[in-house]
Amino acid sequence: MGWKSVLLPLLMATFVPATWAQTAAPAPQSEVSQSQPADTQDDGPLTTIRAQVQEVNVIFTATDRKGHYRKDLKSGDLAVLDDGKPPAHMNSFVSETDLPLRVGLVMDVSGSITDRMAFEQESAVKFFNQILRPHTDKAFILAFDSIQRMPQDFTDDPAKLAQGVRSLTPGGGTALYDAISTAATKKLGAVKADRPIRRVIILISDGEDNQSRVTRAEAIEAARRGEVTVYAISTNDSNVKTRGDKLLEQLADETGGRAFFPNKVEDVMHAFNTIQDELRSQYAVSYKPADFDADGRYRSIQILARNDKNVVIRARRGYFAPSR
Repeated sequence: MGWKSVLLPLLMATFVPATWAQTAAPAPQSEVSQSQPADTQDDGPLTTIRAQVQEVNVIFTATDRKGHYRKDLKSGDLAVLDDGKPPAHMNSFVSETDLPLRVGLVMDVSGSITDRMAFEQESAVKFFNQILRPHTDKAFILAFDSIQRMPQDFTDDPAKLAQGVRSLTPGGGTALYDAISTAATKKLGAVKADRPIRRVIILISDGEDNQSRVTRAEAIEAARRGEVTVYAISTNDSNVKTRGDKLLEQLADETGGRAFFPNKVEDVMHAFNTIQDELRSQYAVSYKPADFDADGRYRSIQILARNDKNVVIRARRGYFAPSR
């Protein structure tokens, strides 16, 4: 890993329903039964009406070509495609700045970053102090080398997170894919909420893996299924884009996040600040997909600016439909 390991990292126009589904994937099928009163004169069989309710919720970020956030977009400025087709119905579109955050700091502590651990740790502490709101946001810390350890589970207390971060010490190999899968599936994907939340992984790593049991494809699928946005900060200091850097970019692109490649140590906190700003500068869109089938397969999502080529939109690239 390169010195950029000192980086602590922190989806794009949206429609949001008046009431969100618990997850951003379509809501599961619901059944509504209607039966005739007991004193009815009709002796025919009871009638059962089954209705499928699907709603897709997507959070996304919109910027101009220079990276400045666009906070003035309207629903008419955007086109949404689900599996290549316009939605059957757009439910809502809103600017979302206050959704609760669930953040997993996934930190590579393999042996190559020994001389940079202190800086990374303090950068993480500052980030949590700035972004976490009591009783609203929560974060956990998952450190990994060849094995994983969680010095701090979900909490809204920055002091506990600081203690957890500062307790970390460098170790051996690198099981990156396993750590992503654990954070996305067992932690963030398992969160239950009665309103929309942002599920975020902040990954600090060089993107290289030499110990995982989980494959790269399986790690990316875990993030997709958990509806997790990945923000990655590369620790590669070779000034050459490596295979690991390309993986970090892929994780971010697939999930609507962003990858950062600081050229110097001072850029690390800038990456954190950018992530914080982005999480408070997003949109949410809700829609009913056309030709939807609860078959469990992956469906693509595209959100495009209709008439302005200068608008850049980042959102997760799809979701898994529920299974019957």
